[in-house]
Amino acid sequence: MEGRVVRICIAPVKALHVVNPEEVELTHAGVVGDRRFWLVDSDRQLVNGKRHPELMRVHPEWNEASRRLALAFPDGSVVDGEVEPGESFEAELYGTPHPSRLVPGRWQEVLSDFAGEPLTLLWSEGGAQDRGNDRGGWASLVSRGSDGWLGKQVAIGEAVIVPLGDVGRCVVTTCNPDTAVSDLDTLKLLAGYRRDGVVEPLPFGVYCDVAVPGRVRVGDAVRPAQIAVQA
Repeated sequence: MEGRVVRICIAPVKALHVVNPEEVELTHAGVVGDRRFWLVDSDRQLVNGKRHPELMRVHPEWNEASRRLALAFPDGSVVDGEVEPGESFEAELYGTPHPSRLVPGRWQEVLSDFAGEPLTLLWSEGGAQDRGNDRGGWASLVSRGSDGWLGKQVAIGEAVIVPLGDVGRCVVTTCNPDTAVSDLDTLKLLAGYRRDGVVEPLPFGVYCDVAVPGRVRVGDAVRPAQIAVQA
C-alpha cells in the first residue's frame, strides 16, 4: 500500500489558525517551527481553541530562519516583526514544566484584546507538542490506512515515522476555523461510523514517533517500510 502526502498542517502559534506549507523538516522533536509559540492566561494555564475558538481566526506567518512573525486578524490588521525571545517564564504544558521564554512586542497585547482577557505569549524552546516524549507523538498522520500501521515503520518523504497510537478527536474540531462557530458535530459524526480506537475513543489518524529525520514535501510517497534505524 502506498499513498501520497496531500497536505501538511502545522500551527506556528498553538491555538491560532493552522498553516499549510509545501514542505517541512521533520526531526526527532517534530516539525521545525511547529508550535513554536503558545499562550497562557493570568493563572499560567494553557489557552487553546476550546477556551477561545475565536483565536483560530487569527492567521500566523512564521519564518523559523529569520524569526519573523506576522499575525493577520479578521479586520485586516496585521502585527508583524522580528521575534527576540525575552526572559525565561515558568509554565507547565499538560502538567509538565515546559521551558519557555516571554515574547516582547505587540503580538501579546493584540491577542489579549482580541480574546478579551490578558494572555501571555511564550516562545517554546523545543516546540509545544501535544504529546510529550514519554510516549512519542512528535507528528500525526491521517489516512485511511494509518490505523493499520501502528507499531510499524512508515517511510514518508525522506523521513521514517512509527505510528504509536490513535489520535482521539478534540471538541474544537466542531468549530469552523474561519468563523469560530460550532457548525458541525464532528464527534457525533465519527461515532456514527468508527469503532473505539486501540488507544483513544473516536480516533482519526495516529500519532507517531520519528525514527529517521528528513524533509517531507507535498506529493512525497508514504508507504510501510522496514528500515534499519541506528541508535
